[in-house]
Amino acid sequence: MTTDNTPVTVIGLGLMGQALAGAFLRDGHPTTVWNRTAAKADQLVAQGAKLAGSVGDAVAAGSLVVVCVTDYDAAHRLLDPLGEAFDGRLLVNLGSGTSSGARESAEWAARHGAAYLDGAIMAVPAEIGADAVITYSGPRSAFEQYEPVLRSLGSGATYLGDDHTLSALHEMAVLSLMWNVLNGFLQGAALLGAAGVDARAFAPLAGKGVDIVNGWLAAYAEQIDDGAYPALDSTIDTHLAAMDHLIHESESLGVSAELPRFVKALTDRAVADGRGGDGYAAMIEQFRKVS
Repeated sequence: MTTDNTPVTVIGLGLMGQALAGAFLRDGHPTTVWNRTAAKADQLVAQGAKLAGSVGDAVAAGSLVVVCVTDYDAAHRLLDPLGEAFDGRLLVNLGSGTSSGARESAEWAARHGAAYLDGAIMAVPAEIGADAVITYSGPRSAFEQYEPVLRSLGSGATYLGDDHTLSALHEMAVLSLMWNVLNGFLQGAALLGAAGVDARAFAPLAGKGVDIVNGWLAAYAEQIDDGAYPALDSTIDTHLAAMDHLIHESESLGVSAELPRFVKALTDRAVADGRGGDGYAAMIEQFRKVS
């Protein structure tokens, strides 16, 4: 079991890596850092971190090694030459990438005697050390052993399961949600902006709209898991008619209708598949296949 002074290494000191190392330091963990541009460690060193002269020295300094670089390829370029230096250590990768990259990294760690947790940070640097949500996937024993240390990074430390790919998959799913919500807001802001309405004025109402949709998610998830899509409020046919209105309104105001046209094209396919009388959750079937 770890103690409050478990030594930690952080490799990669972009904005997020600096936030991770700072959180470990604030919780009293002896923290060693390494970055290709050493000057990025200056503030952390002033706070008590030790700057390693090489990646190998950084790995040797901590039983818990946290890597936060651009992606899995960047991590492997740094770590692959070290090989057996990871024997007996826990490697936690908090970079971004695909599930295949997570699987390959786990296999690499196992070949070199290391435990491996793949993680995904669903927060901005300012939230690290507070209520940041960070997911972890890999052996439960490794997560439980180091959970008190990992919680230095955020109270939202969440274990997803033994499958190393789960964090990467959840990250991609959340990114999809984020971009779709933001693009919907931008489409709406462009529409209202064409009528002289400031985005600042739209934001409060947009927030309430997001809250309303958030309230639907649990019921939609139940329908998806059950494979049954009752039209409890409105049918896909009804949504389709409203999509036409959004397209025509956008075009009449000189705003791009590319996004609503894409959404309508998906919905047209659902109707063609006989889903017009179902609830909107039946659209999941369009996302489950390649067109």
